[in-house]
Amino acid sequence: MNKPRPTRPMTLAEVRGFLVALQRANPDPRSELEHVDPFTLLVAVVLSAQATDVSVNKATPALFAAAPTPAAMAALGVEEVGRHIRTIGLWQGKARNVVELSRLLVERHAGGVPRDREALEALPGVGRKTANVVLNVAFGEPTMAVDTHVFRLANRTGIAPGATPRAVEDALLRRVPRDLLRNAHHWLILHGRYVCKARLAECWRCVAAEWCKYPDRTPAPGVQPPKQR
Repeated sequence: MNKPRPTRPMTLAEVRGFLVALQRANPDPRSELEHVDPFTLLVAVVLSAQATDVSVNKATPALFAAAPTPAAMAALGVEEVGRHIRTIGLWQGKARNVVELSRLLVERHAGGVPRDREALEALPGVGRKTANVVLNVAFGEPTMAVDTHVFRLANRTGIAPGATPRAVEDALLRRVPRDLLRNAHHWLILHGRYVCKARLAECWRCVAAEWCKYPDRTPAPGVQPPKQR
């Protein structure tokens, strides 16, 4: 079996071209996690760790109806929160984190969600990626949340290669044009989720293929790929 060939990094002009192509296909990208305010977004993102957005969206309507605010969520308690989210992976630990972070939001932030990375990351279950999503989606900050899809796509396409999620995040923040940065993580997450997939990149459907530097493109079904030399 041939080893995968390395992807060369895109130039900055190519990065812009790639993202503009995604922008044209999806001018107003949105998070697929259902939420109504910063608090419900924060809880949904915490619940989505190592779980699908689909599974989270099935569980949260009843949870948020029972506890729409941090005070109500803290009062609901771990057992009741757990009852609502049993279908989500790692639900026991997530139930504890959701109740405790809700309690801390009441205690430290008067029941609001802070617009501050350090304060967000001080909450249980909130890491850098979660904080980036909340800052971006809830508050419009030009942050870059690097999940498994963004990490894979950044390396596969050459848009921002890096050995770790933080390295990819830093590279994207340097390389993505400022005017495209706020929406870039949505475009990349959705593209990685639905087109540039982990098991098989569906390159024949890629609207940004002309800019991509992936050397081992997946041909359309029924088309024989060229042999590597």
